[in-house]
Amino acid sequence: MNIPILETERLILRALTIEDADAVFKWVSDERVTKYMPYNTYTSIEDVTKWLSTVVKNENTYNFGFVLKDNNILIGSGDIGYNTEEEAWDFGYNIRFDHWNRGYGTEAAKAMIRFAYESLNARCFSANHVVDNTASGRVMEKCGLKFDHYGECSKFDGTQTFKAKFYKGYINASE
Repeated sequence: MNIPILETERLILRALTIEDADAVFKWVSDERVTKYMPYNTYTSIEDVTKWLSTVVKNENTYNFGFVLKDNNILIGSGDIGYNTEEEAWDFGYNIRFDHWNRGYGTEAAKAMIRFAYESLNARCFSANHVVDNTASGRVMEKCGLKFDHYGECSKFDGTQTFKAKFYKGYINASE
């Protein structure tokens, strides 16, 4: 899949590469970041490299690394892809803990939505978060999504299930 380079005021969103393993490990090994994510906390660079090798080959989802413009540091990642169950373009994001509460999640999510709207003709978007992760809910609201329903989300390996809030939104050209 051809991942475009997206630019915001403070970020460059670009394709993740295998060479990003050390930088990605900084947030996927941090339990504060992974607490409500579907993946478990990573414990080795080798596991991150394996994950990145699947991301690079993924033909169904646009996966982006979030790089700070001012110092070229990779501080997070996210993706957007079509969710047939929700009949919407689903997106997600995660940011290094030391860069939380600075608006980077919102900035990156809006860039992914804008890309999908302009390049993929996407109009309906969805996202979800664990109920206790209220900051993520604020990102979704700032992106124009509205609360739709409660449900559950689980870790990929099924070890934990959480009550979740699901959001949906229709974006038009004026937004």
